[in-house]
Amino acid sequence: MSLAEFLYPALQAYDFLHLHQHHSCRIQLGGADQMGNIMTGYELVTKVTGEEVFGITVPLITSTTGDKLGKSAGNAVWLNRDKTSPFELYQFFVRQPDSTVERYLKLFTFLPLPEIEHIMEMHAKEPERRGPQKRLAAEVTKLVHGKEGLELAKRCTKALYYSSVEALEAMSDQELQELFREAPFAEMMFEPGMSVLELCVKTNAIQDGPSGYQKITDGGVSINYMQVTNPEAVLVIGQHILKNGVSVLRIGKKNFYLIKWLQL
Repeated sequence: MSLAEFLYPALQAYDFLHLHQHHSCRIQLGGADQMGNIMTGYELVTKVTGEEVFGITVPLITSTTGDKLGKSAGNAVWLNRDKTSPFELYQFFVRQPDSTVERYLKLFTFLPLPEIEHIMEMHAKEPERRGPQKRLAAEVTKLVHGKEGLELAKRCTKALYYSSVEALEAMSDQELQELFREAPFAEMMFEPGMSVLELCVKTNAIQDGPSGYQKITDGGVSINYMQVTNPEAVLVIGQHILKNGVSVLRIGKKNFYLIKWLQL
């Protein structure tokens, strides 16, 4: 145990005392795992000031494996768009299992209880449609990021999971970089006659030489969700390069590369 972790209850207790003395704070709210820290603060404030303060704990939100969701656990879902994009937030709730979705609808949305009950009844009849998960994701994303954020999340979903070229073309550079957050991003000058192989090599997606050539001929490369098997094929604007001047290069199933073309 580190010194900081050992002193954490004392530091949190002093925070409560400071807030009480300078801002008239009388209530500390935290997760159920904060019970000990809140009690330490309660005891410090009451002993120092003689005044009555209160602590409230709420049940923790846990993952399907029972682990706590939070920044210390490394699996936090953030309201800050820079940390969790609207698409990532939407997908987090869409992926919730049936065992938690009803509880989350009650916790994280303002839907009336009779409506939630109706949603779950419909789900029992058509579980493959995942109606509660989609409604939960839509309600939370709209609440956090507004209508525009929800529409972006839906476009990203179509682009990534339904291979929608139209959705890709409708997205801005910022939205594309949010969608392909982990993908390498490159800006390139368009050169007439550039081949698929040259593009892959210049973006460091594949190695130059026989192995890279074979990677393409074996069907391991796609551009804008269209498989390319001819390494010498020339890039065509409107096919390999979208209307918004972007190409999404995929190597294998999960390795994406985002290219922004300059001076088309």
